[in-house]
Amino acid sequence: MQNKLVIVFFLFSALVFSQETEVVKDTTVTFKKRVLESTEVDFMLSYYNQNGVHSSVSGGIGSEKLTDIASNIVVAIPMNDDDILTIDAGISAYTSASSSNINPYDSKNPTPWQSSSGASEQDALVSLVANYSHSSDDRNFIWNADVSFSNEYDYTSIGFGGGISKLFNDKNSEVSVKVNAYLDQWRPIYPGELRNGNYPSYNPLFSPNFVAWDSTARNSYSASISFSQVLTKKTQFSIFFDLVQQDGKLSTPYHRIYFADKPDYYYEDSFNVFDYRLADAIEKLPSSRFKLPIGLRWNYYINETFVVRTYYRYYTDNWNITAHTASIEVPIKLTDKFTVSPMYRYYTQTQSKYFAPFEKHLSTEEFYTSDYDLSSFNANQYGLGVSYTDIFTSSKIWKFGLKNIDFRFNHYDRSDGLSSNIASLGFKFVMQ
Repeated sequence: MQNKLVIVFFLFSALVFSQETEVVKDTTVTFKKRVLESTEVDFMLSYYNQNGVHSSVSGGIGSEKLTDIASNIVVAIPMNDDDILTIDAGISAYTSASSSNINPYDSKNPTPWQSSSGASEQDALVSLVANYSHSSDDRNFIWNADVSFSNEYDYTSIGFGGGISKLFNDKNSEVSVKVNAYLDQWRPIYPGELRNGNYPSYNPLFSPNFVAWDSTARNSYSASISFSQVLTKKTQFSIFFDLVQQDGKLSTPYHRIYFADKPDYYYEDSFNVFDYRLADAIEKLPSSRFKLPIGLRWNYYINETFVVRTYYRYYTDNWNITAHTASIEVPIKLTDKFTVSPMYRYYTQTQSKYFAPFEKHLSTEEFYTSDYDLSSFNANQYGLGVSYTDIFTSSKIWKFGLKNIDFRFNHYDRSDGLSSNIASLGFKFVMQ
């Protein structure tokens, strides 16, 4: 059942009138600090690569090799003393061995264990987010609204949302509420052997359990509530929980399925030089999913050199996945300008009731997937960040002073054999 989220924002303003006599005039001027003093620009670059042996495109086997390069530019513009407009634009480009096997038959040597050629081997994702926020005169009440758009070769997403935050207890306490909706559309691309119903051209006996989608919408709605509290001069605590409802096509159209109770059929060339296992079906998942994450943060200031930041999240959904996430980060201030931040993150989850490995599903099942993201696994992530800060922004590019440089590297290992590395480099500039 689709949930409908209704967002109602109440905006209050007050007009203050001054009185004037024929002789005396009130010339009192009240000053307040701007929410953002000047325009800030963040420029970020990231490089990501991964490898594994459980590609969902090939039914839970084959290469998961992927490389992605992404860039983002975020511009925060003070519109006046109280309002900020933020624009976030990004683009990422990737190459993928598993994606290229969506249609491996254009290769001279098609196989699910290595990359083939094809248009789907590489793609670009572009995204744009605009956010507008307003703070009250006393800075104790903040509201914001945002719109977003992203697009890649087979998927388009349009989103909108907003939130409010209230600070009280001398700004030591804060309550925030956020809501978002994403209205997405697939442009489904099916495995090469299932397109156009031209099955005899691959094998005269081949008759898959395939039905093309009758709709392409995927909608997501979320509501988040959080509370943060300064407990002492050295301790800060926060807690949050989200409600997420997804409806529509939650499957991925190019994820193959191979049934245990169906005969195996192969695509062979006329010279019998190579062959490729033909899919029995594509992934099929329910059209509704409810998610409930609950998390907390605890930060402790030890001294001017050390800070401890901790995080824990519990997750559950109606697909029978339960997960736990725990992380710790310890920023170490080496000098006034340099900080290093080692971190560690642990993750574990149970298996979805719709998952089974390669050739373990039966054709009589209502739902089926061999996507290892829905399997049971544990994961460890190790990382290190290095940050340079210049509060005086002595280095300049045109009208912008360099305020911060941040470099981070993380390594990720999963118990099912997936491993990845990500490196990111960020620059913050302030207009002077």
